[in-house]
Amino acid sequence: MKHLVSSAISIPFAALLLAGCATVPAGPTTPAQGLAPLPPSIPSDLPRTARPLHYRIDFVPDVASLTFSGMTSIDLELFARSRSLTLHANELAISAARLFRADGTGAAVPLTVTYDTEQQTAELTAPAPLEPGRYRVDMQYTGKIGTQATGLFALDWPDKRTGESVRGLFTQFEAPDARRFAPTFDEPSYKATFDLSATVPANQMAVSNMPLAGEERLPGGLKKVTFRTSPKMSSYLLFFALGDFERLSMRGPDGTDLGIVAPTGSGEQARYALQSMAPLMRYYGDYFGTEYPLPKLDNVTAPGQSQFFSAMENWGAILTFERILLDDPANSSAAARQNIFSVQAHEVAHQWFGNIVTMAWWDDLWLNEGFASWLETKATDHFNPEWHALLGRVAGRETAMGLDAFVTTHPVVQPVRTVSELSQAFDAIAYQKGEAVISMLEAYAGDDVWRNGIRTYIQRHEYQNTVSDDLWRAVEEAGATGLTAIAHDFTRQPGIPLVNVRAECQGGSTALTLTQSEFSRDRKGEVAARPQRWRVPLLIKPAGGTPVRAVLDREASLTLPGCGPVIVNGGQLGYFRTLYSPEMTAALAGGMPQLDPIDQLGLVRDNLALAQAGYQGMAPALDLLAAVPADANPVVAEGAVARWAAAHALLTAETDKTRLAAIARERWLPRLRGLGFVPRAGESAADSNLRAGLIGTLGGMGEETVATEARRRFAALVGDPKALDGPLKTTWLGIAARNATAQDWELLHRLARSTTSTIERQTYYELLGSANDVALAQRALDLALTGEAGTTSAAIIARVAQRHSNLAYDFALANRAQVEAMLDASGRADYIAELAQSATDPGMIDKLEALRRSLPADQARPVERVIGQLRQRFADDPRMRAETAAWLAAR
Repeated sequence: MKHLVSSAISIPFAALLLAGCATVPAGPTTPAQGLAPLPPSIPSDLPRTARPLHYRIDFVPDVASLTFSGMTSIDLELFARSRSLTLHANELAISAARLFRADGTGAAVPLTVTYDTEQQTAELTAPAPLEPGRYRVDMQYTGKIGTQATGLFALDWPDKRTGESVRGLFTQFEAPDARRFAPTFDEPSYKATFDLSATVPANQMAVSNMPLAGEERLPGGLKKVTFRTSPKMSSYLLFFALGDFERLSMRGPDGTDLGIVAPTGSGEQARYALQSMAPLMRYYGDYFGTEYPLPKLDNVTAPGQSQFFSAMENWGAILTFERILLDDPANSSAAARQNIFSVQAHEVAHQWFGNIVTMAWWDDLWLNEGFASWLETKATDHFNPEWHALLGRVAGRETAMGLDAFVTTHPVVQPVRTVSELSQAFDAIAYQKGEAVISMLEAYAGDDVWRNGIRTYIQRHEYQNTVSDDLWRAVEEAGATGLTAIAHDFTRQPGIPLVNVRAECQGGSTALTLTQSEFSRDRKGEVAARPQRWRVPLLIKPAGGTPVRAVLDREASLTLPGCGPVIVNGGQLGYFRTLYSPEMTAALAGGMPQLDPIDQLGLVRDNLALAQAGYQGMAPALDLLAAVPADANPVVAEGAVARWAAAHALLTAETDKTRLAAIARERWLPRLRGLGFVPRAGESAADSNLRAGLIGTLGGMGEETVATEARRRFAALVGDPKALDGPLKTTWLGIAARNATAQDWELLHRLARSTTSTIERQTYYELLGSANDVALAQRALDLALTGEAGTTSAAIIARVAQRHSNLAYDFALANRAQVEAMLDASGRADYIAELAQSATDPGMIDKLEALRRSLPADQARPVERVIGQLRQRFADDPRMRAETAAWLAAR
């Protein structure tokens, strides 16, 4: 390895003590606010007796030994007479702590330190009670540098020029892991300003939230970097990175310095992300009516991966894993390029919604993530309308409802009290249900009213913390009367409304009867008898008529002109399921070619979910799927093809699988032939993605032309490692990896070890876990334990679990300590349970029950969720299989 600091550099503690008590600097345009203790309405693990004003953090990493030493000085306000101060600290050893009066009078007060490891806190106790007032606390401490994306962590990667292994440092503090880096008030409502400095190798680049304020050369090939004072922000947004980096930059709106920081040798691979950033900055600045307040915004490339997250919105210094930030023409598909744009759109949105205004506590995590997801889609559609990004909201809704239909779900606004509960809060309810509910509320309020309310909210609460009702209040003030009540229905209670619809043609008009119930996978009888109540916004679209807006409160009757098909969830903007009468469903299937693409997609997904839950048979849902026209919008076509693949996987009888494959082939093989196996210059991303989906699905069903082409292309890798380079590389490799022989597996392994591309390396290693062959799957599991694949090791095990669930699950439990060492601390609660999700053996439930009994209650929820899903799937699949077989026989 190179560019390492071989030993720790010790900075005298006295140097920090002699620094004096500087005036607390204000962040850019930070408003003056009265200081007060944290109110009881906001949860906290701390005693509420003090509040931080400003941090000065100076640290020295020892990259070789994976440790660091640090000194932190905190200016704070003490509100009540007390002998002690309590801060968060996790795996930090505080060797010295002293307290000073802010006015510089009096002697230093030595503080004794005691730790509560369960609460992840350190109590600093003075010899005598301290009176209310302003103080400065100075601490010297040491900590650990991790190898997974938690706290301050290291990543190793092959140098893009030489292939030699190099190491860099990064931070990930959400949530809650700033306490692994420095003693802090590590909760979102304790906002403060930060000064950060570090002693690092002179030939490496250091990056933080703010630009450099100064750089001092030191003996021994070192330098001390000091960054400018941050704005007032929550501790989880603090960031630092260090490594052999290069920075591609440009000027953005109002002169903001925009940059993509990437491993040296990345070159033009950073260009696409950089060119996307400036338009996003202008778009969000205009949408929020508030300019970006920092002088720079970097997006920093991390050459690794996490099983828990893809990117992090650190203010002024986003962190993104390499495969979704750098555009590598040899490996990046059209979908990967779209992901580069959309993930960056999500994180840049956070620079306003989440960073300027931040949720008061993790209960309202969705205020960050749901809104960033919604803005991500909105901005992506604005700049790339040919991608049809709004259609993606249907898939997001379905992902959320896949959790929300079970008793193990939770409200969007959920109580979070422990670190484990917080880690589990980053799920599809916070992100995708959050986005779906926001889309519905925006449609209810109207675009202009909604935007005006958002602008008021941002400007009213900038540099402060909020709860959901602060937002609803601002939007109602802008003109959306009644929105708060609807928002409460969908965010304060869990679950999914079910709208039952009947229609009768009477004299050229349609009499529509609607009743609201509740959809469930595992409690149908219970919720039918006692459904929750929602006020449900509807957009009813009659065939050829003007859409009608209404709010359904339990039941309603409407008369619509004409007697054609009627869609109750027009534009798929509502978060609810719609159960049509059989006659209405048949009419919708007959009129499918004339429907808007988003309604085609939404109707198919909705009805398949209703059939899976037993509210109707599979036949009407499959009729709708079969009615999707062969020339459908490419995103709709891709979604339909994926549904055929899922139906094929459900079946077990070869005769049934052959029949279904014939239907899919008859409908969709001509579309693939029209697209061809070779991407065309200038084709749309949607067509590129459809081609990949068709190749993967038809190849998986045994289509010989696809299988032959896959074998031919894979064979070319033997003599030329670049033979598959291009946007379809991962598609062809995926087919080959599933059907790999021992010789094929060895070729993939050799390619993984020899490449200098981080993205390519991750791809090959993950694919080693894709083999249908059990012996090769076991080889992949054994390889994962060696550490050879680095941060991709856990992904190999997860890939094996997709086809060999019992094998992967048993392996992970048998090697649990080693497997958990591969994971971010925040993702451990979910990982092992999720290995069981694709299980086909009901005996897996007993294994999961045993695991659940061994866990504390706050860590058991992911296991309980998977148990519920498996139990219901094992109950539903035989019925669905029989109904699908009957539908096939009838055709």
